[in-house]
Amino acid sequence: QVNLAESGGGLVQPGGSLTLSCTATGSIEYISALGWYRQAPGKARERVVTIAGNGGSNWLDSVKDRSVAYRDNSKNTVYLRMNDLKPEDTADYYCAALRAKTTQTSGVRDYWGQGTQVTVSR
Repeated sequence: QVNLAESGGGLVQPGGSLTLSCTATGSIEYISALGWYRQAPGKARERVVTIAGNGGSNWLDSVKDRSVAYRDNSKNTVYLRMNDLKPEDTADYYCAALRAKTTQTSGVRDYWGQGTQVTVSR
């Protein structure tokens, strides 16, 4: 089992910034990709960013140029800093540990956090 503890989020004014962090704990052997997804009301969940163990990342185009993400493998933690936030960034943000292997399982599976709400509004 992998537990994901998320922090950050909240109400931010347009043009503002925020940082989300997520730490994975448990009997983890490895996590193939660690990152963030988001889901706005009435819309499908979409990937914001995922970071592989070697640092390679995949980004959502609409946030890539105004965001920074970092994965700390020693802490199984991922950070997402989003700048110049827009109302369309409003969503529930979910931490994801993808294709994770633990000492208690023979295969890999995906794990999800409970989500943290980000609202961009005046």
